[in-house]
Amino acid sequence: MDFNNLVEGCMNAISAQVGNLNTLNVVIVGKTGVGKSTLVNAIFREDLATTGTGRPVTQRMCRYTKKDVPLAIYDTKGFELGKDAQQEVKEELLETIKEGYETRDIDKMIHCIWYCVSVTSSRFEPEEVQWIKDFTAQNQHQVPIIIVLTQAFSKKRARELKDQIETENLNVIQVLPVLAQDYDEFDDGYVVKAYGTDTLIEIMEKALPDELQDTLMYVQQANLESKKKKAQAAVAAAATAAIAAAASPIPFSDAAILIPIEVTMLASITVAFGFDPNKAMLTTLISAVIGTGSTTLVGKTIVSNLLKMIPGVGTVAGGVISGGTATLLTTALGEAYIGIMTAMYNGEIKENDLETSDGKKKLKKMFKERLKKK
Repeated sequence: MDFNNLVEGCMNAISAQVGNLNTLNVVIVGKTGVGKSTLVNAIFREDLATTGTGRPVTQRMCRYTKKDVPLAIYDTKGFELGKDAQQEVKEELLETIKEGYETRDIDKMIHCIWYCVSVTSSRFEPEEVQWIKDFTAQNQHQVPIIIVLTQAFSKKRARELKDQIETENLNVIQVLPVLAQDYDEFDDGYVVKAYGTDTLIEIMEKALPDELQDTLMYVQQANLESKKKKAQAAVAAAATAAIAAAASPIPFSDAAILIPIEVTMLASITVAFGFDPNKAMLTTLISAVIGTGSTTLVGKTIVSNLLKMIPGVGTVAGGVISGGTATLLTTALGEAYIGIMTAMYNGEIKENDLETSDGKKKLKKMFKERLKKK
């Protein structure tokens, strides 16, 4: 296998993994002005609430999607208009849930409901309490509900409202205060930093079925640690596969036997971080590890380069790769790649930087430093 085929293999693996993701469907209930769009855009990438395509599905609900993004946001309308409108929202939502489950298609089911209440209102109205009680009593499919206390500029007021709601003993997963973006409108220049969005992702991880865990990691942008855990699970799976591949020691010249394992691992890490790399980007990332060259024996080159970069490993004894060595190499490669993805996620490396010679040098240096930590 040559370098170009390796890049194509990674591109194809990423496309296949993204294409196999199930669609996550989230309903947002709440009055106009409580910050629903701000919350959605803070939690999910692609600014779905402002740039997605909205399609009415009922009189009181609109479904927002974006091409090639396995996520749909159902936004309720007119909830602030009083009991009649709220009753319509409840009935239409229950019917939408019922219809989705009757299809037996996970892509058409409602998976989670965010009930949004603004902390600035300082109270949870009796009709809201009754709405949730009535809804949960009729929610036969037990779609999980999270009460999200939005616009929580004051943590003290947020705690008070949270305590008030919790005394109602509602059948919800959690009551969670969230400030979706930094707030700096105070006259003294004091900035309240955003908080709570990462916790919302952790709550959803526990509430959603296994079939949606990969989708959640791909579409969310609020919890880096969750992404890293998902990526590290991919490294662990690849390391286990490498042990199996080297159960009978692999001749060094046949090191390409590890390539499918590495390709799947790199693709899984990329998807966990939610990147949709173009070919140029992926070429730069991979060349930072192994160099380029259309005639390169990629498997052998990866092994030899990684062996040089990892202190204390030395050479491959007897010209073969043992299970232990294969595992070490796979783990080092995966963890180093996670380090690069983390740097890109945090903005330490911009995608545009990858096109410059300085950016490529920085990337290669960073990769070597990450490997040396193994």
